[in-house]
Amino acid sequence: MKRFLISFFCMGFLQGVFAQGFDHKHLVWDSLVKKYVKNGLVSYKGIQTEEGALRQYLDTLSKVSEAQYQGFTEKEKQSFLINAYNAFTIKLILDHYPVESITDIGSPFSKINLARGIPWKKEFFSLLGKSRHLDWIEHEKLRKDFNEPRIHFAIVCASIGCPNLVSEAYAPNQLEKQLQSAKLGFLKNPKKNYYDKTTNTLYLSKIFNWFQTDFTKKTTLIQYVQEGFEETIKPDAKIAYNEYNWDLNEQK
Repeated sequence: MKRFLISFFCMGFLQGVFAQGFDHKHLVWDSLVKKYVKNGLVSYKGIQTEEGALRQYLDTLSKVSEAQYQGFTEKEKQSFLINAYNAFTIKLILDHYPVESITDIGSPFSKINLARGIPWKKEFFSLLGKSRHLDWIEHEKLRKDFNEPRIHFAIVCASIGCPNLVSEAYAPNQLEKQLQSAKLGFLKNPKKNYYDKTTNTLYLSKIFNWFQTDFTKKTTLIQYVQEGFEETIKPDAKIAYNEYNWDLNEQK
């Protein structure tokens, strides 16, 4: 029993030491998106000129072990995974650049790639000790491990229809503010979501259709989105989902 307690203590201590060694401010990634992301649009050509810095950042993510990750706080874990999703998505695009859409990655048929989710199921990086794909970060970690639907406004799949990629890294000490800002910024974008009171129709991004169960665990979908609209949405409003724009979120 004594030996078990000592081992348990040592494991916890080492996890704490490992966790302290990781840059939870994500400064390299923060610097890149500050320079090359504007109004949610990405200068992929610009990031190409600093692929070494991007590779350095991705390497630091890949070197985090499962034990080290388990030593992170909840906000540190969420920030780690959100930034990893966004940064590895940029890497995926650059690996195939130039492309007009992330759906061009895979087979020559973008509709097939989209229907089968091929770009998001492609294992092209290592995280927490194993080969991973983007869907693993989103569905097996962020959606599964945290009761936080606002992550859908933070992770960006390199498309115009997605929420905007923000020009800063997500960081634990700012995470609540950042997630709320991402949610409201997305809801208030009339190109993505709007309410036509004359027809009592609420037009929403397909994100709210694809992941409706994430948004309605504690409330209705209309109640969930209401804070992003100045006008009161009637509870009997019809909901229609806008066509999703899969064009690359690239600065022109």
